[in-house]
Amino acid sequence: SLSLSQMIAARMIPAATAKYDWILALISIAFVVSAFGNGANDVANSYATSVAARTLKMYQAGILATCTEFVGAVALGARVTDTIKDGIIDINRFDGKPGTLMLAMGCAEFGSAAWLTMANYMGWPVSTTQTIVGALVGVGLATQASIHWEWTDGSVSQVAASWGIAPAIAAGFAAIIFATLKYSVLERQDSFKWAMRLIPVYLAMTGAILALFIVIEAPSEPFETFGADNGVGIILGVFAGCLFVAVVFFLPYFHRRLCKGDTRIKFYHLPLGPLLLKDNCPLYFPAKSNIVALNYYEDSYGQVLAGQKDAVKSPEHQPTSESKVLEDNADVEPNTNSAESTPQIQPRKKHVEPEARFLDPVGDLPWCNPLKVWGYIKYCLLQGVTRDVVTHDSQHLRAIHARAHRYDDRVEHLWTYCQVVSAMMMSIAHGSNDVANAVGPWAATYSTYLAGEVSTDAPTPVWFLVIAGLLLGTGFWFYGFNIVRALGNKITQMSPTRGFSIELGAAITVLLASHFGLPVSTTQCLTGASMGVALMNYDLGAVNWRQLAFIFFGWVLT
Repeated sequence: SLSLSQMIAARMIPAATAKYDWILALISIAFVVSAFGNGANDVANSYATSVAARTLKMYQAGILATCTEFVGAVALGARVTDTIKDGIIDINRFDGKPGTLMLAMGCAEFGSAAWLTMANYMGWPVSTTQTIVGALVGVGLATQASIHWEWTDGSVSQVAASWGIAPAIAAGFAAIIFATLKYSVLERQDSFKWAMRLIPVYLAMTGAILALFIVIEAPSEPFETFGADNGVGIILGVFAGCLFVAVVFFLPYFHRRLCKGDTRIKFYHLPLGPLLLKDNCPLYFPAKSNIVALNYYEDSYGQVLAGQKDAVKSPEHQPTSESKVLEDNADVEPNTNSAESTPQIQPRKKHVEPEARFLDPVGDLPWCNPLKVWGYIKYCLLQGVTRDVVTHDSQHLRAIHARAHRYDDRVEHLWTYCQVVSAMMMSIAHGSNDVANAVGPWAATYSTYLAGEVSTDAPTPVWFLVIAGLLLGTGFWFYGFNIVRALGNKITQMSPTRGFSIELGAAITVLLASHFGLPVSTTQCLTGASMGVALMNYDLGAVNWRQLAFIFFGWVLT
Protein backbone atom coordinates (compact mmCIF):
# COMPACT_ATOMS: atom_id res chain seq x y z
CA SER A 1 0.00 0.00 0.00
CA LEU A 2 1.12 3.55 -0.67
CA SER A 3 2.10 5.78 2.20
CA LEU A 4 0.47 9.17 2.64
CA SER A 5 3.52 10.93 1.24
CA GLN A 6 3.50 8.67 -1.83
CA MET A 7 -0.19 9.35 -2.39
CA ILE A 8 0.39 13.11 -2.12
CA ALA A 9 3.30 12.91 -4.57
CA ALA A 10 1.21 10.85 -7.02
CA ARG A 11 -1.59 13.39 -6.91
CA MET A 12 0.86 16.31 -7.12
CA ILE A 13 -0.73 17.93 -4.06
CA PRO A 14 1.79 19.77 -1.83
CA ALA A 15 2.06 18.48 1.73
CA ALA A 16 1.25 21.96 3.10
CA THR A 17 -2.34 21.78 1.87
CA ALA A 18 -2.99 18.07 1.31
CA LYS A 19 -4.25 17.69 4.88
CA TYR A 20 -6.92 20.32 4.22
CA ASP A 21 -8.79 18.38 1.57
CA TRP A 22 -11.77 18.27 3.93
CA ILE A 23 -12.03 22.06 3.67
CA LEU A 24 -12.07 21.79 -0.12
CA ALA A 25 -14.84 19.19 0.09
CA LEU A 26 -16.98 21.32 2.41
CA ILE A 27 -16.52 24.51 0.40
CA SER A 28 -17.53 22.59 -2.72
CA ILE A 29 -20.86 21.79 -1.05
CA ALA A 30 -21.25 25.41 0.05
CA PHE A 31 -20.47 26.55 -3.49
CA VAL A 32 -23.33 24.46 -4.88
CA VAL A 33 -25.76 26.01 -2.38
CA SER A 34 -24.39 29.51 -3.00
CA ALA A 35 -24.62 29.26 -6.80
CA PHE A 36 -28.12 27.79 -6.49
CA GLY A 37 -29.15 30.65 -4.20
CA ASN A 38 -27.52 33.15 -6.56
CA GLY A 39 -29.67 31.84 -9.39
CA ALA A 40 -32.84 31.82 -7.31
CA ASN A 41 -32.28 35.42 -6.25
CA ASP A 42 -30.38 37.38 -8.88
CA VAL A 43 -31.57 35.57 -12.00
CA ALA A 44 -35.16 36.27 -10.96
CA ASN A 45 -34.35 39.99 -11.22
CA SER A 46 -33.96 39.72 -14.98
CA TYR A 47 -37.25 37.92 -15.61
CA ALA A 48 -39.49 39.11 -12.76
CA THR A 49 -41.11 41.95 -14.69
CA SER A 50 -41.63 39.77 -17.77
CA VAL A 51 -43.45 37.11 -15.76
CA ALA A 52 -45.44 39.64 -13.71
CA ALA A 53 -46.56 41.39 -16.90
CA ARG A 54 -47.66 38.02 -18.36
CA THR A 55 -45.22 38.44 -21.22
CA LEU A 56 -43.62 35.11 -20.26
CA LYS A 57 -44.97 32.19 -18.33
CA MET A 58 -42.85 31.03 -15.43
CA TYR A 59 -41.70 27.86 -17.20
CA GLN A 60 -40.73 29.84 -20.31
CA ALA A 61 -38.68 32.21 -18.16
CA GLY A 62 -37.09 29.17 -16.50
CA ILE A 63 -36.02 27.69 -19.84
CA LEU A 64 -34.67 31.04 -21.06
CA ALA A 65 -32.87 31.65 -17.76
CA THR A 66 -31.16 28.27 -17.90
CA CYS A 67 -29.87 29.02 -21.41
CA THR A 68 -28.91 32.68 -20.94
CA GLU A 69 -27.17 32.18 -17.60
CA PHE A 70 -25.18 29.25 -18.99
CA VAL A 71 -24.14 31.26 -22.06
CA GLY A 72 -23.18 34.24 -19.93
CA ALA A 73 -21.20 32.22 -17.42
CA VAL A 74 -19.34 29.98 -19.88
CA ALA A 75 -18.90 32.24 -22.92
CA LEU A 76 -18.30 35.53 -21.11
CA GLY A 77 -17.37 34.48 -17.58
CA ALA A 78 -13.74 33.40 -18.10
CA ARG A 79 -11.83 35.77 -15.84
CA VAL A 80 -8.97 35.83 -13.38
CA THR A 81 -10.29 34.64 -10.05
CA ASP A 82 -9.95 37.47 -7.57
CA THR A 83 -11.57 36.83 -4.24
CA ILE A 84 -10.87 40.34 -3.08
CA LYS A 85 -11.75 42.10 -6.34
CA ASP A 86 -13.46 44.92 -4.41
CA GLY A 87 -10.54 45.46 -2.06
CA ILE A 88 -12.51 44.41 1.01
CA ILE A 89 -9.75 42.74 3.06
CA ASP A 90 -5.97 42.62 2.98
CA ILE A 91 -4.89 39.29 1.51
CA ASN A 92 -1.35 39.71 2.87
CA ARG A 93 -2.71 38.66 6.25
CA PHE A 94 -2.68 35.05 5.00
CA ASP A 95 0.90 34.94 3.67
CA GLY A 96 2.49 31.64 4.61
CA LYS A 97 -0.79 30.25 5.90
CA PRO A 98 -2.55 28.59 2.95
CA GLY A 99 -4.71 26.46 5.24
CA THR A 100 -5.99 29.55 6.99
CA LEU A 101 -6.90 31.15 3.67
CA MET A 102 -8.75 27.99 2.61
CA LEU A 103 -10.68 27.99 5.88
CA ALA A 104 -11.44 31.72 5.57
CA MET A 105 -12.75 31.37 2.03
CA GLY A 106 -14.76 28.35 3.12
CA CYS A 107 -16.39 30.40 5.86
CA ALA A 108 -17.14 33.19 3.40
CA GLU A 109 -18.76 30.72 1.00
CA PHE A 110 -20.81 29.19 3.81
CA GLY A 111 -21.91 32.63 4.98
CA SER A 112 -22.95 33.60 1.47
CA ALA A 113 -24.84 30.33 0.91
CA ALA A 114 -26.65 30.56 4.26
CA TRP A 115 -27.76 34.15 3.75
CA LEU A 116 -28.92 33.66 0.17
CA THR A 117 -30.98 30.68 1.28
CA MET A 118 -32.58 32.81 4.00
CA ALA A 119 -33.17 35.76 1.64
CA ASN A 120 -34.81 33.53 -0.96
CA TYR A 121 -37.10 32.05 1.67
CA MET A 122 -38.09 35.51 2.94
CA GLY A 123 -38.56 36.89 -0.59
CA TRP A 124 -35.79 39.50 -0.24
CA PRO A 125 -34.20 40.51 -3.56
CA VAL A 126 -30.61 41.07 -2.42
CA SER A 127 -27.30 41.64 -4.14
CA THR A 128 -25.17 38.52 -4.39
CA THR A 129 -22.11 40.73 -4.85
CA GLN A 130 -22.82 42.50 -1.58
CA THR A 131 -23.53 39.14 0.04
CA ILE A 132 -20.01 37.90 -0.65
CA VAL A 133 -18.61 41.35 0.32
CA GLY A 134 -20.36 41.07 3.68
CA ALA A 135 -19.05 37.54 4.14
CA LEU A 136 -15.51 38.74 3.44
CA VAL A 137 -15.94 41.55 5.99
CA GLY A 138 -16.83 38.88 8.52
CA VAL A 139 -13.72 36.92 7.56
CA GLY A 140 -11.65 40.10 7.95
CA LEU A 141 -13.01 40.69 11.44
CA ALA A 142 -12.38 37.08 12.47
CA THR A 143 -8.81 37.00 11.12
CA GLN A 144 -7.97 40.59 12.13
CA ALA A 145 -7.18 41.41 8.52
CA SER A 146 -7.37 45.04 7.47
CA ILE A 147 -10.81 46.02 6.12
CA HIS A 148 -11.00 48.89 3.66
CA TRP A 149 -13.68 51.19 5.08
CA GLU A 150 -12.36 54.37 3.45
CA TRP A 151 -13.97 55.85 0.31
CA THR A 152 -12.00 53.96 -2.34
CA ASP A 153 -12.97 51.95 -5.38
CA GLY A 154 -15.02 48.95 -4.25
CA SER A 155 -14.71 49.74 -0.53
CA VAL A 156 -17.35 48.93 2.08
CA SER A 157 -18.33 52.61 2.24
CA GLN A 158 -19.07 52.75 -1.48
CA VAL A 159 -21.07 49.53 -1.28
CA ALA A 160 -23.23 50.98 1.52
CA ALA A 161 -23.68 54.27 -0.34
CA SER A 162 -24.97 52.41 -3.37
CA TRP A 163 -28.04 51.32 -1.37
CA GLY A 164 -29.52 54.77 -1.92
CA ILE A 165 -27.62 56.09 -4.95
CA ALA A 166 -28.19 53.19 -7.37
CA PRO A 167 -31.98 52.89 -6.89
CA ALA A 168 -32.40 56.66 -7.19
CA ILE A 169 -30.45 56.90 -10.46
CA ALA A 170 -32.22 53.85 -11.91
CA ALA A 171 -35.58 55.31 -10.88
CA GLY A 172 -34.75 58.48 -12.79
CA PHE A 173 -33.70 56.68 -15.98
CA ALA A 174 -36.69 54.30 -15.93
CA ALA A 175 -39.11 57.16 -15.28
CA ILE A 176 -37.66 59.14 -18.22
CA ILE A 177 -37.93 56.13 -20.56
CA PHE A 178 -41.51 55.39 -19.51
CA ALA A 179 -42.45 59.09 -19.74
CA THR A 180 -41.11 59.16 -23.31
CA LEU A 181 -43.13 56.05 -24.13
CA LYS A 182 -46.19 57.34 -22.29
CA TYR A 183 -46.43 60.65 -24.12
CA SER A 184 -45.21 59.48 -27.52
CA VAL A 185 -47.49 56.43 -27.67
CA LEU A 186 -49.62 55.42 -24.70
CA GLU A 187 -51.43 58.71 -24.10
CA ARG A 188 -51.78 59.71 -27.77
CA GLN A 189 -55.21 60.03 -29.38
CA ASP A 190 -54.64 56.91 -31.49
CA SER A 191 -52.11 55.05 -29.40
CA PHE A 192 -52.04 51.89 -31.51
CA LYS A 193 -51.29 53.80 -34.71
CA TRP A 194 -48.37 55.59 -33.05
CA ALA A 195 -47.19 52.33 -31.52
CA MET A 196 -46.96 50.70 -34.95
CA ARG A 197 -44.99 53.70 -36.22
CA LEU A 198 -42.50 53.81 -33.35
CA ILE A 199 -42.05 50.16 -32.36
CA PRO A 200 -39.20 49.60 -34.88
CA VAL A 201 -37.27 52.49 -33.31
CA TYR A 202 -37.80 51.16 -29.80
CA LEU A 203 -36.77 47.66 -30.85
CA ALA A 204 -33.60 49.01 -32.46
CA MET A 205 -32.80 51.23 -29.48
CA THR A 206 -33.26 48.32 -27.08
CA GLY A 207 -30.93 46.09 -29.07
CA ALA A 208 -28.27 48.79 -29.39
CA ILE A 209 -28.18 49.79 -25.72
CA LEU A 210 -28.23 46.25 -24.43
CA ALA A 211 -25.56 45.11 -26.91
CA LEU A 212 -23.31 47.86 -25.60
CA PHE A 213 -24.25 46.82 -22.07
CA ILE A 214 -23.06 43.27 -22.73
CA VAL A 215 -19.81 44.41 -24.35
CA ILE A 216 -18.90 46.78 -21.54
CA GLU A 217 -19.96 44.39 -18.80
CA ALA A 218 -18.03 41.49 -20.35
CA PRO A 219 -14.93 40.94 -18.21
CA SER A 220 -12.51 40.43 -21.08
CA GLU A 221 -11.60 44.09 -21.54
CA PRO A 222 -12.19 47.27 -19.48
CA PHE A 223 -14.15 50.09 -21.06
CA GLU A 224 -11.16 52.46 -20.98
CA THR A 225 -9.17 50.03 -23.15
CA PHE A 226 -12.18 49.24 -25.30
CA GLY A 227 -12.60 52.88 -26.30
CA ALA A 228 -15.56 55.23 -26.67
CA ASP A 229 -15.31 55.23 -30.48
CA ASN A 230 -15.82 51.47 -30.56
CA GLY A 231 -18.77 51.87 -28.20
CA VAL A 232 -20.41 54.43 -30.49
CA GLY A 233 -19.74 52.16 -33.46
CA ILE A 234 -21.47 49.26 -31.74
CA ILE A 235 -24.50 51.39 -30.87
CA LEU A 236 -24.91 52.70 -34.42
CA GLY A 237 -24.21 49.35 -36.08
CA VAL A 238 -26.55 47.34 -33.89
CA PHE A 239 -29.21 50.06 -34.09
CA ALA A 240 -29.15 49.98 -37.91
CA GLY A 241 -29.23 46.17 -38.00
CA CYS A 242 -32.10 45.93 -35.49
CA LEU A 243 -34.05 48.66 -37.30
CA PHE A 244 -33.77 46.72 -40.56
CA VAL A 245 -34.93 43.49 -38.92
CA ALA A 246 -37.80 45.28 -37.18
CA VAL A 247 -39.11 46.89 -40.39
CA VAL A 248 -38.69 43.84 -42.63
CA PHE A 249 -39.82 41.08 -40.27
CA PHE A 250 -41.58 42.46 -37.19
CA LEU A 251 -43.84 45.06 -38.79
CA PRO A 252 -45.50 42.59 -41.24
CA TYR A 253 -45.98 40.16 -38.35
CA PHE A 254 -47.57 42.84 -36.14
CA HIS A 255 -49.79 44.03 -39.02
CA ARG A 256 -51.05 40.52 -39.74
CA ARG A 257 -51.70 39.66 -36.11
CA LEU A 258 -52.93 42.91 -34.58
CA CYS A 259 -54.40 44.85 -37.52
CA LYS A 260 -55.97 41.95 -39.44
CA GLY A 261 -56.66 39.93 -36.31
CA ASP A 262 -55.12 36.71 -37.65
CA THR A 263 -54.81 34.56 -34.53
CA ARG A 264 -53.18 31.69 -36.42
CA ILE A 265 -49.73 33.28 -36.55
CA LYS A 266 -47.20 33.09 -33.74
CA PHE A 267 -43.68 34.35 -33.15
CA TYR A 268 -42.19 31.45 -35.12
CA HIS A 269 -43.77 32.92 -38.25
CA LEU A 270 -41.50 35.99 -38.05
CA PRO A 271 -39.07 34.59 -40.70
CA LEU A 272 -41.84 34.90 -43.31
CA GLY A 273 -41.39 38.67 -43.14
CA PRO A 274 -43.08 40.58 -46.01
CA LEU A 275 -44.94 37.43 -47.09
CA LEU A 276 -47.23 37.91 -44.09
CA LEU A 277 -48.69 40.99 -45.78
CA LYS A 278 -50.33 38.69 -48.37
CA ASP A 279 -53.70 37.23 -47.46
CA ASN A 280 -52.90 33.92 -49.14
CA CYS A 281 -49.53 33.49 -47.43
CA PRO A 282 -49.10 29.79 -46.53
CA LEU A 283 -48.52 29.35 -42.79
CA TYR A 284 -46.54 26.47 -41.35
CA PHE A 285 -47.88 25.07 -38.07
CA PRO A 286 -50.76 27.59 -37.75
CA ALA A 287 -51.79 28.19 -34.16
CA LYS A 288 -55.20 27.17 -32.87
CA SER A 289 -56.17 30.25 -30.92
CA ASN A 290 -58.86 32.94 -30.89
CA ILE A 291 -56.91 35.52 -28.90
CA VAL A 292 -55.28 38.42 -30.73
CA ALA A 293 -53.65 39.98 -27.68
CA LEU A 294 -53.63 38.85 -24.08
CA ASN A 295 -55.15 40.98 -21.38
CA TYR A 296 -51.86 41.95 -19.74
CA TYR A 297 -53.60 43.47 -16.71
CA GLU A 298 -55.57 40.36 -15.80
CA ASP A 299 -54.57 38.35 -12.74
CA SER A 300 -54.89 34.60 -12.29
CA TYR A 301 -58.50 35.00 -11.13
CA GLY A 302 -59.48 36.79 -14.33
CA GLN A 303 -59.80 40.16 -12.59
CA VAL A 304 -58.55 43.51 -13.89
CA LEU A 305 -57.83 46.07 -11.20
CA ALA A 306 -55.71 48.63 -13.09
CA GLY A 307 -57.48 51.63 -14.55
CA GLN A 308 -60.26 51.91 -11.97
CA LYS A 309 -59.00 55.33 -10.92
CA ASP A 310 -58.64 56.63 -14.47
CA ALA A 311 -60.73 59.57 -15.58
CA VAL A 312 -63.41 58.93 -18.18
CA LYS A 313 -61.63 58.47 -21.49
CA SER A 314 -62.69 58.99 -25.03
CA PRO A 315 -63.37 55.84 -27.12
CA GLU A 316 -59.96 56.23 -28.76
CA HIS A 317 -58.26 55.90 -25.38
CA GLN A 318 -60.26 52.96 -24.15
CA PRO A 319 -58.10 49.84 -23.88
CA THR A 320 -59.11 47.18 -26.36
CA SER A 321 -58.39 43.49 -26.56
CA GLU A 322 -59.79 40.42 -28.21
CA SER A 323 -59.13 38.52 -25.01
CA LYS A 324 -61.88 37.92 -22.50
CA VAL A 325 -61.88 40.47 -19.66
CA LEU A 326 -63.75 39.93 -16.41
CA GLU A 327 -64.29 43.34 -14.81
CA ASP A 328 -64.58 43.63 -11.04
CA ASN A 329 -68.25 43.89 -10.10
CA ALA A 330 -69.12 46.15 -7.20
CA ASP A 331 -72.56 44.73 -6.41
CA VAL A 332 -72.00 40.99 -6.65
CA GLU A 333 -69.06 38.71 -6.10
CA PRO A 334 -68.32 36.55 -9.20
CA ASN A 335 -67.99 33.29 -7.29
CA THR A 336 -69.50 29.88 -7.89
CA ASN A 337 -72.75 30.50 -5.97
CA SER A 338 -73.60 33.73 -7.78
CA ALA A 339 -72.71 32.13 -11.10
CA GLU A 340 -75.31 29.46 -10.46
CA SER A 341 -78.01 32.00 -9.64
CA THR A 342 -76.89 34.54 -12.24
CA PRO A 343 -75.56 32.63 -15.25
CA GLN A 344 -74.17 35.69 -17.05
CA ILE A 345 -71.55 36.11 -14.29
CA GLN A 346 -68.80 33.56 -14.74
CA PRO A 347 -66.91 32.11 -11.75
CA ARG A 348 -63.38 33.27 -11.14
CA LYS A 349 -60.58 31.30 -12.68
CA LYS A 350 -58.43 29.66 -10.06
CA HIS A 351 -54.76 28.86 -10.51
CA VAL A 352 -54.01 25.31 -9.45
CA GLU A 353 -50.90 25.28 -7.28
CA PRO A 354 -48.37 22.42 -7.73
CA GLU A 355 -49.41 20.65 -4.52
CA ALA A 356 -53.01 20.36 -5.70
CA ARG A 357 -51.95 19.75 -9.28
CA PHE A 358 -49.41 16.98 -8.81
CA LEU A 359 -49.73 15.55 -5.27
CA ASP A 360 -53.42 15.62 -4.34
CA PRO A 361 -54.60 13.39 -7.24
CA VAL A 362 -52.18 10.64 -6.15
CA GLY A 363 -52.35 11.20 -2.39
CA ASP A 364 -54.48 8.10 -1.69
CA LEU A 365 -52.45 5.77 -3.91
CA PRO A 366 -49.89 3.36 -2.40
CA TRP A 367 -46.19 4.10 -2.98
CA CYS A 368 -45.88 0.99 -5.11
CA ASN A 369 -48.18 2.62 -7.68
CA PRO A 370 -46.16 4.16 -10.55
CA LEU A 371 -48.68 7.01 -10.84
CA LYS A 372 -47.83 8.20 -7.33
CA VAL A 373 -44.11 8.11 -8.02
CA TRP A 374 -44.66 9.97 -11.28
CA GLY A 375 -46.77 12.59 -9.48
CA TYR A 376 -43.99 13.26 -6.99
CA ILE A 377 -41.37 13.40 -9.75
CA LYS A 378 -43.42 16.01 -11.60
CA TYR A 379 -43.85 17.95 -8.37
CA CYS A 380 -40.11 17.95 -7.66
CA LEU A 381 -39.19 19.02 -11.20
CA LEU A 382 -41.98 21.51 -11.89
CA GLN A 383 -43.10 22.96 -8.57
CA GLY A 384 -40.87 26.00 -9.03
CA VAL A 385 -42.34 27.02 -12.39
CA THR A 386 -46.03 26.17 -11.91
CA ARG A 387 -46.81 28.55 -9.04
CA ASP A 388 -48.92 31.67 -9.33
CA VAL A 389 -46.50 34.59 -9.05
CA VAL A 390 -48.82 37.16 -10.65
CA THR A 391 -51.79 37.28 -8.26
CA HIS A 392 -51.48 38.64 -4.73
CA ASP A 393 -54.51 38.06 -2.52
CA SER A 394 -54.19 41.29 -0.56
CA GLN A 395 -56.65 44.15 -0.15
CA HIS A 396 -53.69 46.53 0.22
CA LEU A 397 -52.19 45.45 -3.12
CA ARG A 398 -55.57 45.51 -4.86
CA ALA A 399 -55.93 49.16 -3.89
CA ILE A 400 -52.43 49.91 -5.21
CA HIS A 401 -53.05 48.16 -8.53
CA ALA A 402 -56.36 49.99 -8.96
CA ARG A 403 -54.48 53.31 -8.98
CA ALA A 404 -52.31 52.33 -11.96
CA HIS A 405 -53.30 53.50 -15.43
CA ARG A 406 -54.34 50.92 -17.99
CA TYR A 407 -53.44 51.05 -21.68
CA ASP A 408 -54.40 49.32 -24.92
CA ASP A 409 -53.53 45.62 -24.80
CA ARG A 410 -52.48 45.69 -28.46
CA VAL A 411 -49.89 48.37 -27.66
CA GLU A 412 -48.71 46.40 -24.66
CA HIS A 413 -48.34 43.35 -26.90
CA LEU A 414 -45.94 45.22 -29.18
CA TRP A 415 -43.57 45.90 -26.29
CA THR A 416 -43.46 42.29 -25.09
CA TYR A 417 -40.71 41.60 -27.61
CA CYS A 418 -38.57 44.51 -26.37
CA GLN A 419 -39.15 43.28 -22.84
CA VAL A 420 -38.09 39.70 -23.53
CA VAL A 421 -34.93 40.82 -25.36
CA SER A 422 -33.96 43.12 -22.50
CA ALA A 423 -34.60 40.36 -19.95
CA MET A 424 -32.42 37.90 -21.88
CA MET A 425 -29.59 40.40 -22.27
CA MET A 426 -29.60 41.30 -18.59
CA SER A 427 -29.58 37.61 -17.72
CA ILE A 428 -26.55 37.00 -19.96
CA ALA A 429 -24.80 39.96 -18.35
CA HIS A 430 -25.59 38.56 -14.92
CA GLY A 431 -24.20 35.16 -15.84
CA SER A 432 -20.98 36.72 -17.13
CA ASN A 433 -20.39 38.97 -14.14
CA ASP A 434 -21.99 37.56 -10.99
CA VAL A 435 -20.85 34.00 -11.59
CA ALA A 436 -17.62 35.03 -9.84
CA ASN A 437 -19.54 35.73 -6.61
CA ALA A 438 -20.07 32.01 -6.07
CA VAL A 439 -17.02 30.74 -7.97
CA GLY A 440 -14.50 33.17 -6.45
CA PRO A 441 -14.00 31.67 -2.96
CA TRP A 442 -14.23 28.12 -4.31
CA ALA A 443 -11.68 28.79 -7.05
CA ALA A 444 -9.33 30.57 -4.65
CA THR A 445 -9.47 27.61 -2.28
CA TYR A 446 -8.93 25.15 -5.12
CA SER A 447 -5.92 27.02 -6.56
CA THR A 448 -4.39 27.42 -3.09
CA TYR A 449 -4.91 23.70 -2.45
CA LEU A 450 -3.11 22.78 -5.69
CA ALA A 451 -0.30 25.32 -5.25
CA GLY A 452 0.44 24.65 -1.60
CA GLU A 453 0.63 28.40 -0.95
CA VAL A 454 -1.69 31.40 -0.96
CA SER A 455 -2.92 31.76 -4.53
CA THR A 456 -5.88 33.99 -5.39
CA ASP A 457 -4.89 34.97 -8.95
CA ALA A 458 -5.29 31.99 -11.25
CA PRO A 459 -7.26 31.29 -14.42
CA THR A 460 -10.69 29.94 -13.59
CA PRO A 461 -11.10 26.42 -15.02
CA VAL A 462 -13.84 26.25 -17.64
CA TRP A 463 -15.50 23.35 -15.87
CA PHE A 464 -15.99 25.63 -12.85
CA LEU A 465 -17.94 28.02 -15.06
CA VAL A 466 -19.95 25.19 -16.64
CA ILE A 467 -21.07 23.92 -13.23
CA ALA A 468 -21.81 27.44 -11.99
CA GLY A 469 -23.78 28.33 -15.13
CA LEU A 470 -25.98 25.24 -14.75
CA LEU A 471 -26.54 25.93 -11.06
CA LEU A 472 -27.57 29.54 -11.73
CA GLY A 473 -30.31 28.44 -14.12
CA THR A 474 -31.31 25.54 -11.86
CA GLY A 475 -31.68 27.87 -8.88
CA PHE A 476 -34.15 30.03 -10.75
CA TRP A 477 -36.06 27.02 -12.09
CA PHE A 478 -36.64 25.46 -8.67
CA TYR A 479 -36.75 28.39 -6.24
CA GLY A 480 -36.87 31.68 -8.11
CA PHE A 481 -40.62 32.16 -7.70
CA ASN A 482 -40.33 33.97 -4.35
CA ILE A 483 -38.19 36.76 -5.81
CA VAL A 484 -40.29 36.97 -9.00
CA ARG A 485 -43.31 37.45 -6.78
CA ALA A 486 -41.54 40.10 -4.68
CA LEU A 487 -40.19 42.16 -7.61
CA GLY A 488 -43.20 41.79 -9.88
CA ASN A 489 -46.70 43.02 -9.12
CA LYS A 490 -45.91 43.38 -5.43
CA ILE A 491 -44.34 46.82 -5.95
CA THR A 492 -46.82 48.15 -8.50
CA GLN A 493 -49.09 46.98 -11.30
CA MET A 494 -46.83 45.60 -14.01
CA SER A 495 -47.33 45.61 -17.79
CA PRO A 496 -45.03 45.03 -20.79
CA THR A 497 -44.40 48.75 -21.40
CA ARG A 498 -43.60 49.26 -17.72
CA GLY A 499 -41.40 46.17 -17.57
CA PHE A 500 -39.50 47.30 -20.66
CA SER A 501 -38.83 50.71 -19.11
CA ILE A 502 -37.72 49.15 -15.83
CA GLU A 503 -35.24 46.74 -17.40
CA LEU A 504 -33.81 49.27 -19.84
CA GLY A 505 -33.49 51.92 -17.11
CA ALA A 506 -31.69 49.47 -14.83
CA ALA A 507 -29.39 48.35 -17.66
CA ILE A 508 -28.37 51.94 -18.44
CA THR A 509 -27.68 52.59 -14.75
CA VAL A 510 -25.46 49.52 -14.41
CA LEU A 511 -23.68 50.43 -17.65
CA LEU A 512 -22.85 53.96 -16.46
CA ALA A 513 -21.89 52.74 -13.00
CA SER A 514 -19.48 50.21 -14.52
CA HIS A 515 -17.87 53.00 -16.55
CA PHE A 516 -17.34 55.16 -13.45
CA GLY A 517 -16.28 52.24 -11.26
CA LEU A 518 -19.23 52.47 -8.85
CA PRO A 519 -20.20 49.19 -7.15
CA VAL A 520 -23.93 49.04 -7.88
CA SER A 521 -26.24 46.06 -7.73
CA THR A 522 -28.50 44.93 -10.55
CA THR A 523 -31.07 44.03 -7.88
CA GLN A 524 -31.06 47.51 -6.43
CA CYS A 525 -31.21 49.13 -9.86
CA LEU A 526 -34.24 47.07 -10.85
CA THR A 527 -35.98 47.83 -7.57
CA GLY A 528 -35.36 51.56 -7.96
CA ALA A 529 -36.47 51.42 -11.60
CA SER A 530 -39.73 49.76 -10.55
CA MET A 531 -40.35 52.61 -8.11
CA GLY A 532 -39.58 55.21 -10.78
CA VAL A 533 -42.03 53.72 -13.27
CA ALA A 534 -44.69 53.34 -10.57
CA LEU A 535 -44.38 57.04 -9.74
CA MET A 536 -45.18 57.87 -13.38
CA ASN A 537 -48.79 57.13 -12.48
CA TYR A 538 -48.52 60.50 -10.67
CA ASP A 539 -50.01 58.88 -7.62
CA LEU A 540 -48.00 57.95 -4.52
CA GLY A 541 -50.71 55.42 -3.74
CA ALA A 542 -49.72 53.41 -6.84
CA VAL A 543 -46.46 52.41 -5.13
CA ASN A 544 -46.24 49.72 -2.45
CA TRP A 545 -44.00 51.57 0.00
CA ARG A 546 -44.25 48.72 2.52
CA GLN A 547 -42.67 46.31 0.05
CA LEU A 548 -39.89 48.78 -0.79
CA ALA A 549 -39.12 49.21 2.93
CA PHE A 550 -39.13 45.43 3.32
CA ILE A 551 -36.63 45.07 0.45
CA PHE A 552 -34.41 47.89 1.77
CA PHE A 553 -34.30 46.18 5.17
CA GLY A 554 -33.03 43.07 3.39
CA TRP A 555 -30.21 45.11 1.80
CA VAL A 556 -29.09 46.40 5.20
CA LEU A 557 -29.13 42.88 6.66
CA THR A 558 -27.12 41.63 3.68
